[in-house]
Amino acid sequence: MSTDEAGQGASSAEGPGNSAENHGGSGRNLIQLVTPAGERISHPEFDPWVQDIADEQLCSLYEDMTVIRRIDVEATALQRQGELALWPPLLGQEASQIGSGRALREDDFVFSSYRENGVAYCRGVDLTDIIRVWRGNASAGWDPYTINMATPQIIIGAQTLHAVGYAMGIQNDGADSVAMTYFGDGATSKGDLNEAMVFAASFQAPVVFFCQNNHWAISEPVRLQSHVQLADRATGFGIPSMRVDGNDVLAVMAATRVALDRARRGGGPTFIEAVTYRMGPHTTADDPTRYRDANELEDWAAKDPISRVASLLERKGLLTEELQQHVRDKADAVAREMRSGCTTMADPEPLDIFKHVYSAPNTWLDRQQDHYSRYLASFGDPAGAASEEGAR
Repeated sequence: MSTDEAGQGASSAEGPGNSAENHGGSGRNLIQLVTPAGERISHPEFDPWVQDIADEQLCSLYEDMTVIRRIDVEATALQRQGELALWPPLLGQEASQIGSGRALREDDFVFSSYRENGVAYCRGVDLTDIIRVWRGNASAGWDPYTINMATPQIIIGAQTLHAVGYAMGIQNDGADSVAMTYFGDGATSKGDLNEAMVFAASFQAPVVFFCQNNHWAISEPVRLQSHVQLADRATGFGIPSMRVDGNDVLAVMAATRVALDRARRGGGPTFIEAVTYRMGPHTTADDPTRYRDANELEDWAAKDPISRVASLLERKGLLTEELQQHVRDKADAVAREMRSGCTTMADPEPLDIFKHVYSAPNTWLDRQQDHYSRYLASFGDPAGAASEEGAR
């Protein structure tokens, strides 16, 4: 299958066992390789893209999803205990993040929103760096160029513009790496994303738009945002799209690999809508019980991405007690490491706010720092004086 055929074929893919999760209009069926009951189903078009996922790799995906759920639960507990100011849970979206994150190459570059902590885990982000911003100790958690992932963007949809600009740079360099940008269903109503898709389509930039449709943009349901499926919005820009079961880690991986391969071969951008569900609040400042029906939550709990893979492993005779204990131990160790990093994190010095604002010296910023340091000194603030010495 050629790259163009792969992209166009994926745009209308239907296969045995696909469930129709439509949000406005008749739409298309979901790409699905594993049912909620854990049954592996055949899909001739997408099976070849995950044929290398043998038993060992499947167990590894199960471990990844379990670990990032444990990270999420631990971070939520840290916020409730006053150790973090805020936290955006990813509960329920583990398959979307692990399936896509593990499909990326090391030289691909990720531009994410604030919820893609599972993707950050795949990229090798230090666990303490994941929570540094949420503790209020830094403006950014990590050096983007050490792991090829930009720090999370809080402004809804802004990262999609950054991704397209980076992808155009890849084109100019003649490389075959890809820019990958993540966003939620709410971002599809923002001008930034639509402008990004205009540029991506016009210049055929090697970028993958990965939409995690978790059904709720804070308290606004996706059915109010769009009367057609979100994947269909890309069609108007001339961008091929796929609609995948976002709780099926194998289907997500297959779809992502198709899109990445298409971009690497010069086929331009692809839009992926991963249909999943946000099981928890938008952030820890949100109370979803005020706007969400408990029955809806119960329905989606039956499609849990981790339970689905566990059922598949059980069918294959791989879900042994030894494997489960290994995964539990790994998840607990990661949670302990993150908690320790959080509670022992040093408070920033007052003048640290001026660090890393610009890549080169800036007289305008230097003048602000001088004024602020003299302001602190007027209170006899030894911390401010120490910070000033350290900043020189």
